[in-house]
Amino acid sequence: MTGLGAVFRPQLPPERLRAVARVADESGLDELWLWEDCFLEGGVSTAAAALAWTERVRVGIGLLPVPLRNVAVTAMEAASLERMFPGRAVLTVGHGVQDWMGQVGARAASPLGLLGEHLDALRALLRGERLSVSGRYVRLDDVALDWPPQRPVDVLAGATGPRTLRLSGEKADGTLLTSATSADGVRRARELIEEGRRAAGRTGPHRIVVYLLTATGADAESRLRAELAAEGLAAVPGPGVAGDAGTVAEAVRRLAEAGADTVVLQPTADEPDPEGFIRFAAEQVAPLIR
Repeated sequence: MTGLGAVFRPQLPPERLRAVARVADESGLDELWLWEDCFLEGGVSTAAAALAWTERVRVGIGLLPVPLRNVAVTAMEAASLERMFPGRAVLTVGHGVQDWMGQVGARAASPLGLLGEHLDALRALLRGERLSVSGRYVRLDDVALDWPPQRPVDVLAGATGPRTLRLSGEKADGTLLTSATSADGVRRARELIEEGRRAAGRTGPHRIVVYLLTATGADAESRLRAELAAEGLAAVPGPGVAGDAGTVAEAVRRLAEAGADTVVLQPTADEPDPEGFIRFAAEQVAPLIR
């Protein structure tokens, strides 16, 4: 069964999150996703608040830029969320936007190398292992979590390019794809991820989550076109959908048929009714894809 989520975009002030999270919880939405975009809102702080304000909805962080964090801090925060809210926090790490990383003096010479080292150490720490690592970017001296998770925690990687997609297959438990990904893009991503999994000898499940830029309502088409143009995607075939629940559900099904396990509806930055968008996803779109 295809999972369905929606994004609380950080273009909204953080004080709006409580109402949106509660609507997501009460309406039966599978997942609420949050972004850590520079310099808007923190991923872990908003996720912890959303989890505390709700009872059942899963909360995804998509994504935490690894250049901003020591891996031990990422592991401590992930373990704390898991122990406080078992099975409800979804952790994704990734390169981050390189221009933003440069602005804060954290841009890595090898983003791929950093992400690979971070994934290896993070997943090991979350398994309760004690690590001493001397890598190019990750250095740990006899480090272990005092409060490791009591159950396995999946770590997803955000990926777009071929090398990062292969790396995700090799080292992560799942992959998060951006809203610029068409159904054909999901198929190609699956192929590249599987290449990485085969190279690493991995056989377990690997979850694919993809954002779908979505607009609904009277001005849906114009808002979608404006956002695609602002993102430089106006000429790219495939991304985004505008229309009623049936139209959106069909776009979700296309992504699921291409290999997405979870589709997360991403409203436009100027969505006029964030709470209404969550209800639209949970109450109108979700029943059409079950």
